This record gives sequence, C-alpha cells and structure tokens, in this order.
Amino acid sequence: MTRSEQERLLARLLGPAEPEVSCETCFEELDRYVELELAGADADAAVSGLSAHLVGCPACREEHESLLALAAEPRSSL
Repeated sequence: MTRSEQERLLARLLGPAEPEVSCETCFEELDRYVELELAGADADAAVSGLSAHLVGCPACREEHESLLALAAEPRSSL
C-alpha cells in the first residue's frame, strides 16, 4: 500500500476534520464545483464542505473525477 493510499484510508477512518455535505447536496452542487475548479476559482470556499465529503465518499469522489475529466476534455467541432 502506498503512502497516499494509507493517508486516504486513515482520513476515511478518522472522518472529516471539517464540516461536510451529504451525498445529496454533493450531487446537487457537483457541476458548479467542477466548473469553479476548471475556472481556477476557489471551489472549496464557494461550496463549503464538498471537498471534505469527496475525501470520505468513494462514490461521490468517483463521480467528481469522472465529471472533472469529461469537462476538461477539449471539445471537437461538429
């Protein structure tokens, strides 16, 4: 197990160090959060608690990573 994996596991076991949102709120705010990230804005300040939730929730983290990758892809012209 890598150090990064150990740190992630420990963080999940200990729980968030800051307030976090629910999965429902995460899915409601995830599009805006990703748009802010891609724009270089402070997404954590704009959507408080979402970053902490992503650390501890594998399903929401996977959705975030997928959405971020999709939104960052260059668009082809039709």
